[in-house]
Amino acid sequence: MIGRIKGTLIQKDPPIMLVDVNGVGYEIEAPVRVFFELPHDGEEVTIITHMLVREDAQILYGFNNYGQRELFRKLLKVNGIGAKSALAVLSTMSVDEFVAMIQSQDVAAIVKIPGVGKKTAQRLIIEMRDKLGDVASDDISLPGSGAQAANLGNMPATAQSEALIALQSLGFRPQEVNMLIKQIAKDGMTAEEIIRLCLQHKGAS
Repeated sequence: MIGRIKGTLIQKDPPIMLVDVNGVGYEIEAPVRVFFELPHDGEEVTIITHMLVREDAQILYGFNNYGQRELFRKLLKVNGIGAKSALAVLSTMSVDEFVAMIQSQDVAAIVKIPGVGKKTAQRLIIEMRDKLGDVASDDISLPGSGAQAANLGNMPATAQSEALIALQSLGFRPQEVNMLIKQIAKDGMTAEEIIRLCLQHKGAS
């Protein structure tokens, strides 16, 4: 299994990044939050990975730290939670935030995650509340994972453009998200703040 990739970041196209390792290009699927911490194209990057082997595909999932990967693996063990839903969790919130929601049994907050309904949220609480004690905090990222703001695609790295791309990668329609961002975004807000408010608005609608 491939547990870590270190090489040159070639391209970012959320939710996929391409990393060159000695001439071999690895396509890695990652939560949106990971892209905010990636370095610029052409720079060295280190990605913690989880390899999922299926009959029809071998997929690499990437994370900035071991806490994110550990939570991803634990989510995959929950009945009814697949890789797409696990990525949505890690795209929407930090590991610490998710752990806090499970411990406080905050169903209302959990159902705001794209693709997670009330029954799934309740199942997550029941199955995970005693299994998160060994999940590391995701406050500290790996050296080389990138301390700079991500320049996603060819768009300027503004908070609104990052939020737009992130929400599109979660399955929202571009036109709908663009209108919502224009209504919600205010000067000085970060991309994560815009994304959170948009998801809250969609969850309430």
